[in-house]
Amino acid sequence: MALSDTAIRTAKPAEKPRKLADEKGMYLLIQPGGAKLWRLDYRFDSKRKTLALGSYPDTGLALAREKRDAARKLLAQDIDPAAQRKQDKHERKVSQENTFEAVARDWMKTKGKEWTAGYATKTRACLEHHALPSLGNKPITEITAPQLLTMLRVIEKRGTVDMAHRIQQHCGAVFRYAIATGLLSADPTPSLRGALSTVKTEHYAALTDPKDFADLLRSIDEYRGEVTTKIAMQLLAGTFQRTKEVRFAEWSQFDFDTALWRIPAEVMKMREAHLVPLSTQMLAHLKELQALTGGNRLLFPSSTNRNRPISENTVTYALARLGFKGRMTGHGFRSIASTILNEQGYRHDVIERQLAHAERNQVRAAYNRAEYLFERKAMMQEWGDYLDKLKAGAAVIQLRGEAA
Repeated sequence: MALSDTAIRTAKPAEKPRKLADEKGMYLLIQPGGAKLWRLDYRFDSKRKTLALGSYPDTGLALAREKRDAARKLLAQDIDPAAQRKQDKHERKVSQENTFEAVARDWMKTKGKEWTAGYATKTRACLEHHALPSLGNKPITEITAPQLLTMLRVIEKRGTVDMAHRIQQHCGAVFRYAIATGLLSADPTPSLRGALSTVKTEHYAALTDPKDFADLLRSIDEYRGEVTTKIAMQLLAGTFQRTKEVRFAEWSQFDFDTALWRIPAEVMKMREAHLVPLSTQMLAHLKELQALTGGNRLLFPSSTNRNRPISENTVTYALARLGFKGRMTGHGFRSIASTILNEQGYRHDVIERQLAHAERNQVRAAYNRAEYLFERKAMMQEWGDYLDKLKAGAAVIQLRGEAA
């Protein structure tokens, strides 16, 4: 006979636990101390089991029967309700422990081993300032694309569209890390494709007329500021590497016998070691510099701290003092070299390798590093000779006898 609320409420405890049967395997277990506990007896895999359904009066008769029926539906699907409950509890625990912030910090700790200190600091600051305040305490499994977009739109409305895109990329990396570690099944960021404003690409200022470039080269040679700054600009012009790679250059990276500059992977933007052939002109500039800073680790140490490189604005300010403010940047030397070398017929792949642009095909990239070194050595010497001719006032000239 089924139980009633009155029978449950008035039931008294005995010296030993006693059961008041309801129906479909459910009963009320009354403990000697007065506790009234709902239980469901069932069989699974030929084993007798008991499932707790709550305690009375917190769990009333109607709610207890709902829980019983839900358990019986699982049994009909050949699912053990006790095991399912344990799994649900585990998932809730994992979800609560693995907030977006917890996963993001674990991602930064893991991936940070591959990053430079500067990039790690910037990435952490981006997430801490923009993403963690709104998403940090949410379980990563519960974050939806609309929630992510709401956070990004706030950043976008501040006028920092590029930052919104950067944060989206960082968040996507965190979600993919969660997938890889078994905490998440899907990344919500691809759903946001096209939802943010397009970033307007700003090109680095660079001279386009060879005559203007020649004026710049002569101005650099006549620079009356710090000699180290002058040679930094000459190294940028002669090797067209990135300003960061020049700023952080160390004497141990240079081999004067083989005329090679070996830039380690941790300095490179693409995290891949890079070989830079040096022309005789560059070797002469470096030997001049060696007399000034050869006793230091860095080629271009800061004047205030010899263990730190010159600032990223040193070359920019020097170019401005030479009269090229707004017309030329340190990065502009790369654009100039790429344009001239391509126009004069050098192989595109050789130029791209010298610029250390990424090669998507990893097998081909490894092959190209070896294949192009001989050609790059010849090209860089011809480039050094070309710069000398420009400075001497030559008209528009070919780097070599005829374009190849």
